[in-house]
Amino acid sequence: MNVRYAPGDLVEARGREWVVLPSPDDGILNVRPLLGSEEDTQRLILSLERAPVKPATFALPETDRIDTQDGARLLADALRLSLRRGAGPFRSAAHLGVEPRAYQLVPLMMALKLPVVRMLIADDVGIGKTIEAGLIVRELLDRGTIDRFSVICPPHLVDQWVSELAEKFDIDAAAVTSARARSLERGLPVSQSLFEAYPFTVVSLDYIKTDGRRDDFARACPNMIIVDEAHTCVGGARGRHQRYELLQRLAADETRQMLFLTATPHSGNEDAFDRLLSLIHADFADRPSSLDPNVQERFRRRLAQHYVQRRRPDIVEGGWNETRAFAKHMKTDVSYVLAGDFADFQDKVLDYCMAVTERAGPEQARRRLAFWGTLALMRCVGSSPAAARNALRNRLSGISDAEAIEPVIFDETDGLIDDSDVEPGTPNSTDEEVNALNELIACAENLDSKRDLDPKIAHLKKVMKEILQIDAKPVVFCRFIATAEAVGEELRKAYPGHYVEVITGILPPEERRARIDRMEDKEKRILVATDCLSEGINLQSLFNSVIHYDLSWNPTRHQQREGRVDRYGQRAKQVMSITMFGENSAIDGAVLQVIIRKAEAIQKATGIAVPMPEDNDGVTAALMQALLLRSTTKRSQLAFDFGTPTTRFEAKWRDAEENAKATRARYAQNALKPEEVIPEWSRMRALNGGPLEVARFADRALKRLNAPLDRTGKAPLVHFQALPERLRERLELRGVKGTRRVAFEDDPAPETMYIGRAHPLIAGLAEGMTEGALDPRAASFEPLGRTGAWRTNAAREMTTLLLLRLRFKLITSGKTNKLMLAEEATGIAFSGMSNVIMSIGTDALALLEQEASGNLESMAIARQVTRALERYPHYHNAIAAFAKARADVLSDDHLRLTEAARGGATVEVQAVMPADVIGIYVLLPENA
Repeated sequence: MNVRYAPGDLVEARGREWVVLPSPDDGILNVRPLLGSEEDTQRLILSLERAPVKPATFALPETDRIDTQDGARLLADALRLSLRRGAGPFRSAAHLGVEPRAYQLVPLMMALKLPVVRMLIADDVGIGKTIEAGLIVRELLDRGTIDRFSVICPPHLVDQWVSELAEKFDIDAAAVTSARARSLERGLPVSQSLFEAYPFTVVSLDYIKTDGRRDDFARACPNMIIVDEAHTCVGGARGRHQRYELLQRLAADETRQMLFLTATPHSGNEDAFDRLLSLIHADFADRPSSLDPNVQERFRRRLAQHYVQRRRPDIVEGGWNETRAFAKHMKTDVSYVLAGDFADFQDKVLDYCMAVTERAGPEQARRRLAFWGTLALMRCVGSSPAAARNALRNRLSGISDAEAIEPVIFDETDGLIDDSDVEPGTPNSTDEEVNALNELIACAENLDSKRDLDPKIAHLKKVMKEILQIDAKPVVFCRFIATAEAVGEELRKAYPGHYVEVITGILPPEERRARIDRMEDKEKRILVATDCLSEGINLQSLFNSVIHYDLSWNPTRHQQREGRVDRYGQRAKQVMSITMFGENSAIDGAVLQVIIRKAEAIQKATGIAVPMPEDNDGVTAALMQALLLRSTTKRSQLAFDFGTPTTRFEAKWRDAEENAKATRARYAQNALKPEEVIPEWSRMRALNGGPLEVARFADRALKRLNAPLDRTGKAPLVHFQALPERLRERLELRGVKGTRRVAFEDDPAPETMYIGRAHPLIAGLAEGMTEGALDPRAASFEPLGRTGAWRTNAAREMTTLLLLRLRFKLITSGKTNKLMLAEEATGIAFSGMSNVIMSIGTDALALLEQEASGNLESMAIARQVTRALERYPHYHNAIAAFAKARADVLSDDHLRLTEAARGGATVEVQAVMPADVIGIYVLLPENA
């Protein structure tokens, strides 16, 4: 007859001990090795096991495994830091490689009260939406609510997501892109989708845009989906329409959990906003048209359960005590004056463009294309002579792609950076233009050969000289490849002591990331880049300044550039953004007037950045009019009918501003208060081991391995190459190698690696030392002993301290009942020869930190440990009572979190006995 095992029981099977986890049915046993991790979990089909599964007991420490006080301290910290299944209300706390700010816990608190998580997280750029989403996913995984998930994002964000999930949430996800899918599918059965084979995936929108792939993804899609840059999936364009159809299909399953992330939920397009809300729930697509305030309020309250949107001022000034979460952002504009041949060249190109436009005729399509060609050429001229030369050559060669001109002019991304940093080709339909083009090309080539006289480059060097003196590490953003390469060459000449890197759309994404990584060990660094880096690679750890060498013609792209550096995780106290423009440049003046200044005024009025309205004809008309007004050459404007009222774009800007104000007023998230979130999180982090415990453990563990922290500099250094081979290889797989400056606080100095409890170094050391102590045969390095005895002045009488691992069942009641298993490292200390409890929990473990005042002879240590083991049976009742009391406290903690979140499932915590005794130590008073 088969014995029935409950979660938390210990069993013996296949020659080793296992912990029983919640199992699907009586015939299958879901087990984890006693000395293993979640990745080692197995399912045993009882009827197929060659030898019957038997109950097992956790072996007590033995007298032949004695260690010093330092060994006891190491084992206690290693046990605490190795556990990943905490019993507290935040189950994910032990897995995190990031210390989340209190405000970042708000979306998690909101998610925990929802029976099915459907949320729109619309916080500002750089606040940490990725961290907020990662917290929710990690928590749902650790609660057993989900076992698979996919992130859907633009292709340039795939690697960023994979990296963030691994480093911050201990989740190894597979990158699913057009280039990598084939290798992932290799070896899989024909009937199995890669989305079934890989539980965690980050999927490129570019990959699943085809009908067949969309169907495969929809069929095998996990029950948890994160959609990044969600606003790019709900517009009216063809590509967006296909994405929206896919998301509609996924959202139709009402049990599927979905997170939608965007910094721009409402761009003035009411229909697109309604489509986005409909993915949360179909009812949200029909916002009430009634003016009845009660109807409006009911809708707002319901949507507020699923929608969170916060600005930086909400966080810095809203009671969250997050003044250090973000650097102070200093913005400034600097102007230069075009003179001599450089000013004349701009007027010559504008004269040429106006002549072409006059010849376009009355047909609207041709006239629009002529206007776009004018703006495209003028944009290249404003960027650099090198970019102008290439654009003019393209026109002379007849290279033209009408569809490609529009996104280049307006910096459209559609959420998919297309690397459109190549100078555009514009139509060339007449032979009479050839001479004019050849003359202009010769002018551009001549000016490019005299870069030392270029007023724009000269002014950049002046700005650079000033900011490099205050230890700035700048990113210079250019619009075109030729400009970036020219700027890079000039900066290398001007600053030979700095490492200058140039990254453009010519490079594949993998090489761009590799070049960024290579700059990490360069103390003096300058990066010149096109907008291929304005999204996708976070730069806050290496750079602290942004220079807009070329104006972006889309305020959102301008914000994205700055957001690479000015974001959560920036370690400098101050970030600079410097915008360069030509004081007498007709094209720069037009863009400043029509786009940039208007966007800045709206942001000042609303507190948030509002995307530019989708009205390219209106923008074209406004820019052309402003361009003519600012031109130094007298031209008749009456000859140009722009086809679209120049006031239309202004009106759409006003509408976008009003919509942004109304949306923020209706849906601002103010329900959760800092005092409701911070205490519970702080309690959990202290229990699991915070910065103090991590730093202490790292220091002691590395000394034990003869690879101590190097404290000769301003911050400790870790020499990873000095670690034992198995640990070193494990770290290298996670990109941790060489010698690195480290910090154990969550706000490290620039160019310093943050080491938290889930960092691969701490995880590898803690797991290796715990497993080695429990099974010396499998130890990666010299195993710790589990017993010891020493004298200390802190003990008034003999004290027996037990290092315990408690196991708990967590029984969740709600829409679906679940049973989970959790563990906790703790201690209990007894006085003298009795079973009277002296201290429990962290107070008991703190006794290990009281310095020993004297050593004992080995035989005396063995004698004291033997007697402690003999007393152990008398401690059973006290340990059981302690475990039950701890379970009651944890149940109360869960209840408080449920109340703070205004609802959600309730959790009952039950202790599983007997507790595992990991170590036994005897502390003797000095005069004993």
